[in-house]
Amino acid sequence: MQTLTVYLVQTHIEWENPKANLARLELAISQTLPNSLVVLPEMFSTGFTMNPALHAETMQGESLQWMRALSHDRMICGSLSIQEDGKYFNRFFAVYKGEIYGQYDKKYLFSFGDEPSHYTAGDRNCIVEYNGWRIAPFICFDLRFPESMRDTMLNSSQDKAPHILLFVANWPISRIGAWDALLIARAIENQAYTLGVNRLGIDGNGIEHNGHSQAIDFSGLYLHEPNQTEGVSKIVLEMEPLSQFRSKFPFLKDARGGSHFCE
Repeated sequence: MQTLTVYLVQTHIEWENPKANLARLELAISQTLPNSLVVLPEMFSTGFTMNPALHAETMQGESLQWMRALSHDRMICGSLSIQEDGKYFNRFFAVYKGEIYGQYDKKYLFSFGDEPSHYTAGDRNCIVEYNGWRIAPFICFDLRFPESMRDTMLNSSQDKAPHILLFVANWPISRIGAWDALLIARAIENQAYTLGVNRLGIDGNGIEHNGHSQAIDFSGLYLHEPNQTEGVSKIVLEMEPLSQFRSKFPFLKDARGGSHFCE
């Protein structure tokens, strides 16, 4: 049976302190096994900083090189504040065997937190292939815009649609109910395993985060329920139940892209 072992890393993030955060995360990654998918939160090295001029790294920066070094026998993913071509991006990376297997720039920037004033939005989706699994990554606020996930599904052929929707976040405790509800909704409407990894702790702006990292199956049932505990959670995904469910209930074939208005 084709399976994928996933580790959700739910951790405190020291504000704008990459050295401390990478050291903490390296200990967490040491608890994982080879041939697995290890998922870190959004901006895992700094927290959700709006100071990219001071803290963004280049594509040759320390945090991405750290991911490369630790990915020799497992895929490591998460997002970083990145500077490239005179712009700043909230960029997701999936790194395996020292190579970037996929990258995605956050498409929907969080205006309530002034993100568009500091970062440039991405304009394309991404599918990462790993050990026979197709993974579509998204970042935090993207979760509120289901058209992006559906576009990824509909713009893939029947045999190339993602098996997994993956969300990394710095989602605050004040709106954690929306995080929980929307992750389940995305799983159900796209018939996909859905993973959400969120941070813990209080950031430099006094915003509190309580985790609630979770794994949901293609029918909306929890494989790993949300909690507020720091640690590494292991989940094993199975391909066959997903394939059988999509074959038995081929709802995605009835979906239609684009906008439809009455006149």
